[in-house]
Amino acid sequence: MTKKLILLALIVAAIAAFFYYDLGSYLSLEYMKSQQESFKASYADNPALFIGGFALAYIIATALSFPGAAFLTILAGALFDVVIGTIVVSFSSTIGATLAFLSSRFLLRDWVQDKFGNRLKGINQGLEKDGAFYLFTLRLVPAVPFFAVNLLMGLTKIRTLTYFFVSQLGMLAGTIVYVNAGTELSKIESTAGILTPNLILSFVVLAIFPWIAKFFLGILKRNKAYKGYKKPKKFDRNLIAIGGGAAGLVSSYIAAAVKAKVTLVEAHEMGGDCLNTGCVPSKALIKSAKVANFINRSDKYGITQSQAKVDFPTVIKRVQDVIKTIEPHDSVERYTGLGVDVVKGYAKFIDPWTIEIAKNDGSTQRLTSKAFIIATGGAPFVPPLPGIEDSGYLTSDTLWDAMAKRKAAPKKLTLLGGGPIGCELAQSFQRLGSQVTLVEMADCLLAKEDADAAQIVHDSLLEDGVNILVGHQALRVEGKSLIIKGPDGETKLAHDDLLVAVGRRARLKGFGLEDIGVEVDNGLETDEYLATTMPHIYAAGDVAGNQQFTHGAAHEAWFASVNALFGFAKKYKADYRVLPRVTYTDPEIASVGLCENDAKSQDIEYELTTYGLDDLDRAITESETKGFVKVLTVPGKDTILGATITGSHAGELITEFSLAMRHNMGLGKIMQTVHSYPTWSEANKFAAGQYRLDRQPEKLQAFAAKFFKWRLG
Repeated sequence: MTKKLILLALIVAAIAAFFYYDLGSYLSLEYMKSQQESFKASYADNPALFIGGFALAYIIATALSFPGAAFLTILAGALFDVVIGTIVVSFSSTIGATLAFLSSRFLLRDWVQDKFGNRLKGINQGLEKDGAFYLFTLRLVPAVPFFAVNLLMGLTKIRTLTYFFVSQLGMLAGTIVYVNAGTELSKIESTAGILTPNLILSFVVLAIFPWIAKFFLGILKRNKAYKGYKKPKKFDRNLIAIGGGAAGLVSSYIAAAVKAKVTLVEAHEMGGDCLNTGCVPSKALIKSAKVANFINRSDKYGITQSQAKVDFPTVIKRVQDVIKTIEPHDSVERYTGLGVDVVKGYAKFIDPWTIEIAKNDGSTQRLTSKAFIIATGGAPFVPPLPGIEDSGYLTSDTLWDAMAKRKAAPKKLTLLGGGPIGCELAQSFQRLGSQVTLVEMADCLLAKEDADAAQIVHDSLLEDGVNILVGHQALRVEGKSLIIKGPDGETKLAHDDLLVAVGRRARLKGFGLEDIGVEVDNGLETDEYLATTMPHIYAAGDVAGNQQFTHGAAHEAWFASVNALFGFAKKYKADYRVLPRVTYTDPEIASVGLCENDAKSQDIEYELTTYGLDDLDRAITESETKGFVKVLTVPGKDTILGATITGSHAGELITEFSLAMRHNMGLGKIMQTVHSYPTWSEANKFAAGQYRLDRQPEKLQAFAAKFFKWRLG
């Protein structure tokens, strides 16, 4: 600690001296011109001493992150020629940068990593994956000032020698450009001399250098990825989408709409998990369960209470009918009619541009394509519990076929996992006649949601009769029992069925991606444009690993397909800022943007406005007053950072906040919008009104009161 305090004191003293003695005034065009002859004379008298003094000054300025390092680089060009100036500046800047790097590491790394680890997560991940190339990219494309790179990199775990040599190489091109600009500045005798052709050219190069560097970095990246492969001269397709779920369907639709030649490969049912085993069947089941609950609680509305009689086979038949009704929207026939070549079969990469399709009819087909989109979705994750493989467990994928064979809902259903899928299915089966026990290892349900919102759902499930065991870990399965461990030790839970809903994993095995060098883990690693480590192979949906929503998959598919088809001219970064999510329990939870959990974990300042649905007339008329609308805004402004709604119709209500955030409209715009009375959407308007009410200008109101009193005469 003593050494750190001494170093910190020296740095502070040096910085204080810089500003106290106004040393920055020496880093100006006027001063350089006034001392130009003196500098030249000193250089001529003792070149080695002058260069050494200049280098020392440069090292000190860079090490202490003084403003003016760029000017010193230009000054080097004015004093020396391009070669000597570049050599002096290159080594001086690298030594100074490394000293700043080491100072930052010594003083701050441990503290910053502990306090701001979330903010540095992206940098840490980039360095762990490919530290040298990552740093080289930062140096070559100066999106942030070099001094910031020095300080930030000191907070990471990159090796010092790696940092030195990569910085030396990465800053070299920029150094040459700045030094060359300086050689022209040395010729300026007046402001009229500024507009020389060579000087203008130097600054044009400076302006376009980031784009030039980015272009060559792209070439380096592609050459590294394609090393050992030969690219075809001609291609069969402009785009091939692998996977017929939301992401694959949207990608192929967009390609066909712009008249690109596109193939969609799907081995199973069109529509993917959402249509066949996910969103559609679960929401159909939720509706039946909700109707049963209305009947069972009809006395709440003044209707003589009766007991709902659940015809479970008919409930499941309705679920199947709903799927069949929606199927044509995602059918082979529809997409063929749109101009998409739909192939039913399994695709496997032979090389980066070629796939072989093992068709469902037994034949094979090979196709080449300029670009690919991997949209193979996800599958339920099953924890490796002893005994689970022989237990006959169910997942969200296998549930529906199993239930189609039942005459009644399971009497005892143990559900493992307290996330959105687990909570939705637990509530639905409880309302349809099962006794559900919901087991969650975390201390609460719906851990990604704010605690107050999740608690409302927790209480609602308890009210329905669900046995909730949070803070319990599944240990093993013994026959028709799940053994769990909680605060009171081990417990045996007997069940008729065990339903596993602890999350999903990307479906990536068997496509040959690993064989061609595409990195595969729990999801495909993608850049901000959704390109994988093979620049022409993109990912969208669950396999991209960024989110697991059907609408999110469609959202990513737009970016992936547009970048795949038109990336040679313009690429778009995938934007997740306004991506809503909904948990379809009763009541629902919906959110968009930041929730309080996110803001706190990321140290983002915010102001909070909350409006309770127990004040909403429409909620009161329907006796559905549980819940609230909660909005996070920028401090001092009505700019929306995020919103969370818990209550009936929350999934519908959140769209207004999504629209407002997408188009940069504040709460004031929502408050000015006329909402029909009495509707659920008024909750959003009243939340916006609550924002204004909580921030009334008291002094102005006091003045207004006096003014209108005076107006009375």
